[in-house]
Order: sequence, then C-alpha cells, then structure tokens
Amino acid sequence: MIVAPREFRDEKFEEPKTILEREGIKVVVASTASGTARGMFGMQITPDITIEEVNPAEFDAVLIVGGLGSQTYLWDNSGVQRIVRYLNQRERLVGAICIFPVVLAKAGLLKGKKATVFRTAATINELEKGGAIISHDPVVVDGKIVTGRGPEAAREFGQKIAENLSQP
Repeated sequence: MIVAPREFRDEKFEEPKTILEREGIKVVVASTASGTARGMFGMQITPDITIEEVNPAEFDAVLIVGGLGSQTYLWDNSGVQRIVRYLNQRERLVGAICIFPVVLAKAGLLKGKKATVFRTAATINELEKGGAIISHDPVVVDGKIVTGRGPEAAREFGQKIAENLSQP
C-alpha cells in the first residue's frame, strides 16, 4: 500500500489493510519519505519502506490510498508511476481509491478502462485526459485494475482487492 506522508485518508488506509490482513495477505506500506506518515484525521503510521526502495517484482499488487496529500505528494511521482506501470504490464493487481485513480490515468493505465474516482473538476479532467470510461459506481473492477470513489467505498474496495488476490 502506498500512502502520502501527510494527509492520507485514515479509513481508506485502515479498512482495506484490515481486510487484507484478515485474509492472510501480507501488507507492506510505502511512502515518499521514511518516518511517521500522518492521516487527515490523526492516524499515524510508520511506512515499512520508501517508494524508491520498492522493487515491484516482489509484489502481487499495489494499492494507493487517497486523501488530500495524494495530489501534493503522489499524483506526479515518477516512482509511483514506475510501480503501477510495472505491475500492470505483468497483469498484477493495481488498486487506487479516492483522488488517486488520477495517478493511474497519468501513468497511462486507464485508457479505455472503466474507472471511478472521487469527483472534482480536477479528477474528472485527469481521468478524461487519460482516456478512462468514468463510472459513478463506488468501486469498479476492470481486469486487474480496481478503483474506489471515496471514503464510503473503503470497505468494498478492500473486499474487491482481497477477492482478486485470492483468485488463482
């Protein structure tokens, strides 16, 4: 899971992580910086590694957590784009929730793909530029790409990720 070092959405991190761990899936947390990452509502976590230390060949999936910090720290981060492209090219799972599907669009992963996003003028514009087919559904699965719309979708997003990872 990738989180911004500041202002990630607590529940968009906590709910999917809890679901994945309950299913026996090991979760590694990465961020742009080492040290404590702080959520929008006070959650504090210590990432296991930095984005630069991520070797995508070692992972079956990547999930990117939304929140205000995503736009500042992650939208244009070349390391994050490297990771999502690598996994997507190898048909591994890529998930993004809230405003973070924008990174998937910027990385070229959403062209012709159905996706959802927390709707703002900027997020819709970026998904349209990336060629996404924008859905109003809370969670959308299109092949190996899972997108979630907002905080109300965090649990379903986590469940869809876990289901996808459990399939052979």
